[in-house]
This record gives sequence, structure tokens and C-alpha cells, in this order.
Amino acid sequence: MKNILLIVCDEMRGDCMGIAGHPDVKTPYLDALALGGVRFDNAYSACPSCIAARAALLTGMSQAHTGRVGYQDGIRWDYEHTLAGEMTKAGYQTQCIGKMHVHPLRNSLGFQNIELHDGYLHYYRNSERPYYENQKIADDYLWWLKKELGSEADITDTGIECNSWLARPWMYDEKYHPTNWVTSRCMDFLRRRDRDKPFFLMASYVRPHAPYDAPQAFFDMYENKELRDPVVGDWAKELGEGSKHYASSEGCFDPEQRRRAMVGYYACISHLDNQIGKLLDGLLFENDLYNTLIIFVSDHGELLFDHNTYRKSRAYEGSTNVPLIISGMGVEKRGVCHSVAELRDIMPTVLSAAGAEIPDSVDGKDLLSDDFSREYIHGEHSGGAIGNHYIVTEHDKYIWLMQSGEEQYFDLDKDPTELHNAINDAEYFDRINYLRSCLIKELDGRPEGFTDGKALIPGRPQKAYLF
Repeated sequence: MKNILLIVCDEMRGDCMGIAGHPDVKTPYLDALALGGVRFDNAYSACPSCIAARAALLTGMSQAHTGRVGYQDGIRWDYEHTLAGEMTKAGYQTQCIGKMHVHPLRNSLGFQNIELHDGYLHYYRNSERPYYENQKIADDYLWWLKKELGSEADITDTGIECNSWLARPWMYDEKYHPTNWVTSRCMDFLRRRDRDKPFFLMASYVRPHAPYDAPQAFFDMYENKELRDPVVGDWAKELGEGSKHYASSEGCFDPEQRRRAMVGYYACISHLDNQIGKLLDGLLFENDLYNTLIIFVSDHGELLFDHNTYRKSRAYEGSTNVPLIISGMGVEKRGVCHSVAELRDIMPTVLSAAGAEIPDSVDGKDLLSDDFSREYIHGEHSGGAIGNHYIVTEHDKYIWLMQSGEEQYFDLDKDPTELHNAINDAEYFDRINYLRSCLIKELDGRPEGFTDGKALIPGRPQKAYLF
């Protein structure tokens, strides 16, 4: 039985790798990993924010079946079949190090052991939470940091909010950074694991999710570099008052701070890449590199000022398209796969590689199967005026904003950065009608009443959780 290493990061765009053609971002280790396996350039997060995306990743189900169609803390995770649970039943030693973002905070979700670091979670720092559930107590990295640097030490010591476009280098020694902590704890697991069993290790990094606080050396890579400008479509709204607020989902009106944020974001990616390289070296030292299947994926992307927007949850490529690489033992595919993939596909891929049974609850598909293909993915995210549904294929995307009823259509073959909304272009009328009908089919019977089975109905109440 082969070992399986699942590397998950948070909020990394699918285009932010050298091998994906990005002109600025340097990711030598991820590039090498991709060259040794298969990269999925049409990989998507169907519900692009942390909780909903991770529900799909860890259960193999679509958002309609996890019930999570937006961001909402405090909803118990109670699923019969989970990725870690099935791998434990299959005889694997299962370990997660890093981010889970589940509820309750220490819910194991089938892992035999978790060393937890969830980043900064507002909900679990609220004084109303029970002592044992307060993040400063329940988060292993934060507990360790206080032991190392004193009782007042915290990741907030940079002075940067965790959804902010502000950026500044890490203020402590690099070894204390949460990205380094995940890697060092993973290497310790490799040292002391049960060698009579194969392992399933999920190395779950919070970065490049804000705060943009990579060590200084990684900021130095981009400080004096001319960076590609964000893209702005002919349909994009002008920046409003929200763009002056550091944690708004709008873009940033200040070009100097916008550039600084991009430097910080790219620095976090290169820092992550560096630590992934260290983790791969750890596998090599333990003689496990060549008998381990390695999967790298992000939970969702980051708009990074494209179309005058920031953060995630919208249906545009910066938010929904994610990096996905599978490499290592047993990967016969090479190159780039253009079929539409989604986070729900990780669980069946891992279980199939392990020779484990795939539960009937799983909606995803084995990415390494010879016949892997998919016509489209239905994605969505609640969120008031920006609440949306989308249908994306290898070639195009249809978006419906469910409060206003506004529609958008992008020919991704001709317009991969979504610069032109072609919804009124006559050449696409038949195609748009077809994709709209696909969305109607996906939404038929949903409790919100988004459709009567014949047409889409805007203005219906939105939910973050269906059940």
C-alpha cells in the first residue's frame, strides 16, 4: 500500500505558479512536482470560501449534499463518511497538521491525530466561546507559540487583519512562522510514524491566505520587480467606498498599497513553495519520496484586485480556479489535463489510490481514472448582492447573480481572464440558453426556490447552510 501526502493550502489562485505561466510568481518546487505528474488547469472550487470548500474536500460531496453553500461558522460537521475516516478504516495511519476549519474546533473528522492551526478565526476568539473551544487554547500552533515566545505572543503581532490587503514581513524568526511550523511538524510525524502501516498525511497550510506576512527574504524577491497589473473587465463596477477599507471585498483604491499587497501575496506563495520543497526533502530522507502519492491543491483562490474585487466567494477565475497537481507513486498520467476537476474529486482519488472502497455518498470522481471527464461544474456562493451561481466547462462560464438576476457569460477559450461579458452577443445565444438550462436543472428542488423548473427566479432568500 502506498503512502499518500495531501498538501492543502488556503486561498491560492490557480494561475500563481511558474508552470501555469505566471510572469511574476516563482514556484520552483511546485513546478518540479507538476513536471513529474499531472496538472489540472481547469480545477475549481465549487463554493469558494474556506468552510464550504473544505467540506467538499473532506467528504467528496457537492455543496448541495454537504449543505454548505456559503460561509457560516458554528455549524456542526457530522458526516457519515469522510476522507480521513475511510482512510483510517482502510488501515492507514492518518494525520492532519495545520488547518481544518471545522466545528467543533477539535472535531477529528476521522483523523487519528490532528496538530491544529486554523489561522485567525474570529468566531473562536469570541469571549462567549467555552474556554476549551477558544482558539488561543485549542489551536496547537498558537499554544506552542506562547510557550516559545511568551504568553502574549500571537499571529496578530504583525498588526494585520486576517482578511486584509495590508502586508508586512514576519516579525519573528522564520522558524516561528505558521508555514514553517506545519512543515516541521510534518517532518516530525515522518520521523516517528508507525512504519508497519502506510500513512495518509494532510499537510494543511493557511498561507497564502492573508495576513501577507512571509519572512523578509520572500518579500525581497518581489519588492523591486515590475508586476503584472490586475485585470479589469469591461463589465466591472467602479471602486466604491468599500475600497478604502482594508478588509473589504472590493479592491483597493490606493495603487501603492495594492502593489504592496500583491508583493505580500506572492511572497507568501514563494515561502509556501520553499516549505513544500523542505517537506519533499523530508520524504526523501525517510526513504518515502518514491513510494508516496502526492496531491497539491488549494481550497479556493484570491481575486487580488481583478475586476476591482478582492478576497473570494465570487464566481470569477481568480476566486474559483485553483491549483491541482498529482504526482509521485502510481501516477501514469503526465502533462496537463484539461477536464473540469473539483475539490470533491480529491476523496475518491485518494481512496482509489489506497485500494479503499468509495462510499455511495461521494459525488466526486477519481482524477487518475482513464475515463475521467466532466462536462461542467455547478458552483455557487451566498452573499447578498454578490451571491452567485455559475456553470463552468473547459471552454466557457455562465454566471447568475441571484439577488439582481444579472447574467454574465465568458468565452474562456478566447477570453481566459473574463474581460468581456458576452451575455448579449448573438453568436453565443444558443450556448447561453443551454448553460442556463443546466443551472435550472441543478437548482430544481432546492429549498431556496431559485427556480420553478423552467426559469431562474432572482431575489429569493439566500442561505449559507441548507439543512
